[in-house]
Amino acid sequence: MATKAQLNWTDGFQFVARAENGGGLVLDSSDGGSGPTPMQMVLMGVAGCTAMDVVSILKKKRANISDLQINITGDQAEEHPKRYTDINIEFVVHGKGVKPQDVERSIELSATKYCSAMASVNASIKHSYRIVEGEE
Repeated sequence: MATKAQLNWTDGFQFVARAENGGGLVLDSSDGGSGPTPMQMVLMGVAGCTAMDVVSILKKKRANISDLQINITGDQAEEHPKRYTDINIEFVVHGKGVKPQDVERSIELSATKYCSAMASVNASIKHSYRIVEGEE
């Protein structure tokens, strides 16, 4: 299965990226600031991928979750290519009666089996989570 995307240069270091079936997204340098940098997009891709997995798995477990927030940070190497060497992901799960073992298993399955973005990154990835008890 092939995934396609196209990138078009607009000005300076700004580009508009389009996936084959989605809308456009502006990428820019950190100096330009009109959109995330490509490396920030890598982090967002990992966060989005694992978030979708965790929500899907928790719903299958009938967990009563009302919200999920991902806080992700990446440490980059000092030398080029300045790849991510370490990534830390915190899952903040909101819900009522959410079982820690369900959250742990959902994160584990995402990390070891389902998240293709995570598997594509050559970095040490650590996970943590918090459950925020609350309404549906």
